Amino acid sequence: MKYSSGNLIDFYKNNMAKKRLVLIILFFAAIFLFILGVSVGSTYIPFIDVCKAIFHQGSEENILIVYNIRLPRVIAAFLAGGGLAISGCIMQNVLKNDMASPSTLGVGNAAVFGANLAIITLGAGSFAKSNGLIDINNPYLVTIFAFLFALASVGLILLLARFKHFSKESIVLAGVAIGTIFQAGTLIVQFFSDDTELASAVFWSFGNLGRATYMECLLMFIVIFISLGFFMLKRWDYNAMANGNDLAKTLGVKTEGLTIISLLLASLITAVAVSFLGVIGFIGLISPQIMKKFIKDDFRYLIPASCLFGSCLLILSDIVSRVIVIGTSLPVGAITSLLGGPMFIYLLLRKKND
Repeated sequence: MKYSSGNLIDFYKNNMAKKRLVLIILFFAAIFLFILGVSVGSTYIPFIDVCKAIFHQGSEENILIVYNIRLPRVIAAFLAGGGLAISGCIMQNVLKNDMASPSTLGVGNAAVFGANLAIITLGAGSFAKSNGLIDINNPYLVTIFAFLFALASVGLILLLARFKHFSKESIVLAGVAIGTIFQAGTLIVQFFSDDTELASAVFWSFGNLGRATYMECLLMFIVIFISLGFFMLKRWDYNAMANGNDLAKTLGVKTEGLTIISLLLASLITAVAVSFLGVIGFIGLISPQIMKKFIKDDFRYLIPASCLFGSCLLILSDIVSRVIVIGTSLPVGAITSLLGGPMFIYLLLRKKND
């Protein structure tokens, strides 16, 4: 079938309009879920009262609940979900692997090992006898260790790739292998812990948005904002790489350097999110794959669409974690894994069929 130049222009305009529509829908969905996330909890606050509380209007109780408990939690979900989704989107492109994501490259396992090391060997976990709750008495020490080991795992993967000239498929496999090693290290460290230390370590690894503070949200925002700016600046290069590195090189894209910088920034986002909030799996795997159904490999729209969808998905998972058992907040990492596990199996089956 032959297309005239006018038909091609119309097709292009309609295609761009559909992609913009997807972004608009996601934007308003994120706003709706954000307000819903602040509303839901042990004490339900109506939408209108949430809006009033955000602007310091309404009852003092609502203002305290919104600003001291709900708002930092939902902001953290918005930032971490978007950041993890961006990381997965970029990793899948530069590694040419639909199963590449922060959770499959071993970054989360490395962070868990670092956190366990701080909690168990340095005594950063405690048991509050007054209320019988497990607590992390030195959260910033745990965060620093989780962050350093997450970056160390990425650095090791990149070193192996650079000095041994790994293929992109081998980089993913190396990430899985390194993640397994860190997981084994975590089990060994936990074996020598007492009950309180073990409980604190397991509690940290669950993935808990309730531990977020405004300072941590600010740090996540800075890292994600800078990284997102770089990714959007290189969006045309990613479009070229999506059609093959050979073609990208002919267009002047320095594919090797861009791959390394992209993986470093994507892993930095993951390391910050995981070190502050614990392990939140599969957001980076699911979000880009679902958005590709609507956006395809157009990174001008795929990057922001993945970001918004990841934010919506994590906020929704957090809402589910708070309402599924009344009065109890389940680990949000468990909810995202329940969503991501079937998706991962689907990708494996699809890859096998291809």
